Amino acid sequence: MSNNKNGFSTYQLTIDAMLAAMVALLGYISIDATVFKITFESLPIFIGAFLLGPIDGMLIGGIGTLIYQLLRYGFAYTTVLWMLPYIIAGLICGLVAKKYDFKMSKVQLLITTLAFEVLISVLNTGVIYLDSKINHYYYAGIILGSLALRMGVAVAKGIVFGAVQPYLLNAIKKIKH
Repeated sequence: MSNNKNGFSTYQLTIDAMLAAMVALLGYISIDATVFKITFESLPIFIGAFLLGPIDGMLIGGIGTLIYQLLRYGFAYTTVLWMLPYIIAGLICGLVAKKYDFKMSKVQLLITTLAFEVLISVLNTGVIYLDSKINHYYYAGIILGSLALRMGVAVAKGIVFGAVQPYLLNAIKKIKH
């Protein structure tokens, strides 16, 4: 694998680009029920972070959600706010993976994924609040009324994503070698 002057291999850049595209696509085809959204856009971010590390996780989350935001909503005052939960999750999950030398057990992957799926939901709830204040559509019911449902969806996604990730990561690692 060749490295460019920044130290990224062709393999790594290819995986980053494919995963960022998956983030954008999965975000775009989400089930949007106004007060909550069911989306699988975080899964490629977790895969990239657990496979390649914090910078890649952050880039995949940032670029993927930027593309999705631009396709779905165009550029707005709050575009960057909507990107932040995914950038933060990619960065910190990558740091966790790096701490374990990218050899996390199934239980560690499950717990980390579950924790960060809930964190993404909490951060997105905060962004909904900020966005509603900035764009003058705040209603307490939007934020508080959907909180339990949003957390339930986050926990379910965290468990499912955490359970399938060891198999996905192993399959991707086999492709590299």
